[in-house]
Order: sequence, then C-alpha cells, then structure tokens
Amino acid sequence: MAKAIARTKKGKPNPRNKKLYDAGMKVRKAVLGSAYVDNSVANADDFMMSFQDVTTEYCWGYVWTRPGLSKKTRSMLNLAMLAALNRSPELKLHINGALTNGLTKDEIKEIFLQVAIYCGIPASLDAFKTAREVFKERGI
Repeated sequence: MAKAIARTKKGKPNPRNKKLYDAGMKVRKAVLGSAYVDNSVANADDFMMSFQDVTTEYCWGYVWTRPGLSKKTRSMLNLAMLAALNRSPELKLHINGALTNGLTKDEIKEIFLQVAIYCGIPASLDAFKTAREVFKERGI
C-alpha cells in the first residue's frame, strides 16, 4: 500500500499586533540577517507560522525593541542563556547576531567562561565549540 504524501499548506503571517510584528521583523532581520529570517518565514507551513508570528511579534517586537537594554547587552544575555540550555543550533545563530550587535570574540569568550562557572563545564564546552565554528566560518 502506497503511503500518502502529506501536503502542508504554506503559512501566511497573521500577527495579533501588526505594529509590534513590523518593529520585530525590522530588528530580527537586523540582528539575524534578512536571508535567514526571510527563509524561516518562507518555509513556514500553517503549523509553524504561528510560531514565526509569536517569535517576531513578542520576542523581537516587544522585548528586543524595548529601551531598557542595548542590543549588545541583549545578545550577551541570549548567549549565556542558550549556552546554559545547551541549544547549540540556536546558539550558533545568536553568536552571529551578537557579532552583528558589536560583541567581540573576547567578550564572547568571557560570557562562556562565566557559563562554565555557573552552569557547568559541559555547557560551556559546547558553547566554545559552537563559537569556534562560527569564528572559523566568519574568518575571525
């Protein structure tokens, strides 16, 4: 019996707050790069598009556009949290974003040393390996 190929319907953005979504999209593209963001949205089906909407509207639109912290500081926090959670693919993305936001290789090293003390050597080791891969790709 042949298996039916599941067809997924292309998702269409449907934010709850268009103003926050638009502001979030602008920041998201500035930090992560337009190509990455455009690809994420273009490849989202109906199931994943809700996640894209929430991420763009609330993460990038509500939090990242707030005046209380600089983008550089927000990147530092993201690197520490993602390293602590052992989220290497997301960490790689945010290391690139952190470099875009002005962090240096030495600052990233210091963040991951702090992670080693407070979150453990294995989490820090994975973060260092991920960062080394990004630095190599970028010629840093």
